[in-house]
Amino acid sequence: MFKKYRIIKWILTTITIVVTVLICVGVYIASLLPPTDDTLINAQASDIAYINHDIPAYRGKILAVVTSIDSMGTSGKSTGYELTELARAYYVFKANGFDVDIASPLGGKPPVVLDDDDMGIFDYAFLNDVIAQSKTDNTIPLKAVKPKDYQAVYFVGGKGAMFDFPNNKYIQSIVKEVHNSNKVIGAVCHGPAALVNVTLEDGQSFLKNRQVSGFTNKEELLLIPKAKSIFPFLLQDKLIAQGAEFNEGRMYLEKISHDNNLITGQNPWSVWVLAEAMIKQIGYIPKPRTITPEENAVKVLYAFETEGLDYSKKLIKQIAKNKKQSISRELLVNHSAISVIQGDLIKFYDILKLASYAKDFDKNL
Repeated sequence: MFKKYRIIKWILTTITIVVTVLICVGVYIASLLPPTDDTLINAQASDIAYINHDIPAYRGKILAVVTSIDSMGTSGKSTGYELTELARAYYVFKANGFDVDIASPLGGKPPVVLDDDDMGIFDYAFLNDVIAQSKTDNTIPLKAVKPKDYQAVYFVGGKGAMFDFPNNKYIQSIVKEVHNSNKVIGAVCHGPAALVNVTLEDGQSFLKNRQVSGFTNKEELLLIPKAKSIFPFLLQDKLIAQGAEFNEGRMYLEKISHDNNLITGQNPWSVWVLAEAMIKQIGYIPKPRTITPEENAVKVLYAFETEGLDYSKKLIKQIAKNKKQSISRELLVNHSAISVIQGDLIKFYDILKLASYAKDFDKNL
């Protein structure tokens, strides 16, 4: 009987210790995050110098295409296009002298996904931009699009694209016409779903032997373990099956593939560099832009993945002390959480150390 009570006491003590440790870890993680900037929600495009100053003369139009799908098949999970993937590219194009039209398979107001953890000043500015919101509220139906009017087409990601991009005859026609006109095609994250099932005049798949990036199987399955039963296919598998040479970068870090006039990005963190690569491919030098804290965090995480903890700390010092730029501690903490999901507690601890190191430098910015 007393042995039974000793076991109960041991269990209760263990539970207490575990709960205490979890609370302490939670408090520590919370201390690494910067205070919420309540002013961001009111950001205006007119206040962002990059968007308004030194704009080159009009260079033509770029078409951005978003999904019209608001749910992931029969799963009941909501979806739409990713706001950050549209907003950031939209302003890169605008800042570099291009007007942007927004289209969708059905036209009208498409569903949108807002991820509060990823929202920055450009994203909130987009939500407060009367012109941009008018364009997203009244997207052009794809059947009304005239590809000859555009210098490039950009397929925005969002999981809905997996359902209404692949078999859309208007998308297929746009891809072929833009390709045949030697103009630029860009796509990011799930946006490359627009490229599957496109057959050229010679009967070959558009993707055959092309260097392509897109949302990877690892990225998809980590967030949605049942993705194979929810989506019509996994994007990486489909791209490869249709002849693409798939370039897989580090999980949730920037990666693009540049194959002549086709430029594709792996995930939302690839949007900035992809949009600027499109500008270069059209024939212009992108105007200077201040690197965002999120982009700096991506650089640090890539350095950590490839060179280790000490090198990535040196990079933090270089970015913060020498360049006087901040690093997104939120993104670092998010990646530490990914490490927990993957069962790598050492990596979890090391990335938290990077966030702490970045915090020390932020005090002096």
